[in-house]
Amino acid sequence: MSYSTCSVDALKRQLEGGSCCLVDVREYPEYVESHIPGSRLIPLGELRKNPGLVGNGGEVFLLCRTGRRAREAAELLCAHGGAKAVVVEGGIEAWKHAGYPTRRERGPISLERQVRIAAGALVTIGLLLDTVLPGARLLSYFVGAGLIFAGVTNTCAMGLLLAKLPWNRPRAGIDSSAGQ
Repeated sequence: MSYSTCSVDALKRQLEGGSCCLVDVREYPEYVESHIPGSRLIPLGELRKNPGLVGNGGEVFLLCRTGRRAREAAELLCAHGGAKAVVVEGGIEAWKHAGYPTRRERGPISLERQVRIAAGALVTIGLLLDTVLPGARLLSYFVGAGLIFAGVTNTCAMGLLLAKLPWNRPRAGIDSSAGQ
């Protein structure tokens, strides 16, 4: 079984029809920063552990920031059988570009900002430590190389690590699938 794709305009029509299952596969901090009302948060990492979280029913529209993680989620669901996966082309970025509404929840600062803060701090620490501990500047080189790799591959290992920290997880009593 293979997955299909749809435009954000087609998704908007489905949502207006009222019978649409929309799953956002981004991480919690990304979701609370901006998400489509009515979407359900199931981070890709959770979906990998338990593909049955989306159910075995009809169509499931999958969304991430630009589409890469949604395609990975769709391939995972297709391999497991069950729900018919539909990837929303362009993700939440295309949705916002089209001028459609999003919702923002109160949550941690964005993962992108957290990565910048952490990378900047590690580079600074490496350079400062080098004054008393020769060779510590290798930490700065390592962080720089990691940022170059992240830019070239459009992946971010530091962001994935930061997403697992306690302040980036849904708090007790908060239903991340609210509005479903």
